[in-house]
Amino acid sequence: MLQATNWVWAAAAAVAAVLCFLYDKLVRAEPVSVNYHFTRKCNKTCAFCFHTEKTSFVALEADMQRGLRLLRDAGMRKINFAGGEPFLYPKKLAMLCRFCKEQLGLESVSIITNGTLVTEAWMRAHARWIDVLGVSCDSFDEETNVRIGRGSGENVAQLFRIRAWCRLLGVKFKLNTVVCTYNWREDMAATVEQLDPFRWKVFQVLLVEGENDNGGGGKDSAVDKRVRDARKLLISDEQFRDFCNRHERLACFVPEPNSLMASSYLILDEYLCFLDKGSGREKQSRCILDVGVQAALDEVRWDQEAFRARGGMYDWSKDVQGSGDGCGAANSKELEW
Repeated sequence: MLQATNWVWAAAAAVAAVLCFLYDKLVRAEPVSVNYHFTRKCNKTCAFCFHTEKTSFVALEADMQRGLRLLRDAGMRKINFAGGEPFLYPKKLAMLCRFCKEQLGLESVSIITNGTLVTEAWMRAHARWIDVLGVSCDSFDEETNVRIGRGSGENVAQLFRIRAWCRLLGVKFKLNTVVCTYNWREDMAATVEQLDPFRWKVFQVLLVEGENDNGGGGKDSAVDKRVRDARKLLISDEQFRDFCNRHERLACFVPEPNSLMASSYLILDEYLCFLDKGSGREKQSRCILDVGVQAALDEVRWDQEAFRARGGMYDWSKDVQGSGDGCGAANSKELEW
């Protein structure tokens, strides 16, 4: 009788172990790719920004490093540093990139920037720690850039300079474009081919409640002024498809309609909390330093199927020889503007 009881308990323990294993592998989300918006501060005023300057808070470097280590231990393989504008903190950004490569051994370290503050000196000093540099560019027409909130008269020329530095230093170069009412009719193909990014992410402008849906009249007037109003920039699905149809022949072209964007990005904010920018008002988890990565992940919706459907997994590590496959000729001599 005792032997039978022991057998039952042993079998139950084995079943429990198998269930725990299956839960960890099939149910528990691994934060494979994380977008860390470590600052909300920015030197531009893009009308459709969905992560606006509602606070100037930046975490302590020790807390940043601890949080990144927790994420790596939970399964993170790629980190993307974003803002705001990350190059407003060039020394901190360099520290983060080096830490993630040298100490954490991540497969990929990337940055998304508006490009205005990137310098050749910074790139030469720190490119060894960077796999991908993405630059946001919504138009090659400076008047359109001004209307959107990016314009200063030098956007396009600076874009070509950054592209040349990336090619020289072996950093993968990526473009990000948000399609809105001001640029959906534009044909950007010829210039994109010149720039030859390995990926060109094209987003349909997205409305995020509490970030870029402001019509005024909020409770906090100071914050209210910084929240954008992107409602006038929204385009229809048909208009987005029209833009896509003009550019889909480019090998680097990666379109993302709203149906794929919502909840498919794993976003960590300046407080080291996950954000859910899906349907409804933006939701914030508790800090991963306080509750751990898995508990914080359980408090937001991260659509892993949508993440995979939008091509969230790709060849994201640094090239040894250069820019890699892109939209145009890899040895293009036309990187001038």
